[in-house]
Amino acid sequence: MTTEPTYMDAPELAVTRWFNTDASPTLANLKGEVVVIEAFQMLCPGCVSHGIPQAQRIQQNFGDDVTLLGLHTVFEHHEAMTPVSLEAFLHEYKITFPVGVDAHTPGETTPVTMGRYHLRGTPSLVIVDRAGKLRANAFGHVDDLPLGAALARLIDHPRP
Repeated sequence: MTTEPTYMDAPELAVTRWFNTDASPTLANLKGEVVVIEAFQMLCPGCVSHGIPQAQRIQQNFGDDVTLLGLHTVFEHHEAMTPVSLEAFLHEYKITFPVGVDAHTPGETTPVTMGRYHLRGTPSLVIVDRAGKLRANAFGHVDDLPLGAALARLIDHPRP
């Protein structure tokens, strides 16, 4: 008999505002879904050239099999990356998946969700399985082929 490794529960998102959705998605409400979170900053070159295009490819290729969420997690240049600027950015880059603004605690430089997930920077890609367990937490460029294979394996697991 083979056993799967034990994974930790994915921490809940701390979001102050959502774009591209009328709902306020939570991981608790998304249990039973495979969730991909693309953490980015709109002034991050790696996010613009790699992370966001990859998230859009995930949306195009996996459709309803994966719930894709963006997380605008600002840890620098706060004055330039306001929700008003983010709204224009989402429009210009034709980003249609839900994007949340990561909450900040006064006096802290690291946003709340970024801290909960121990993200090292942006772009970061997080995968949560149907049981709400954290299955991947990757910083920087992630190759499409291994990512697609990992998502396909998680999609094939039955809903809990």
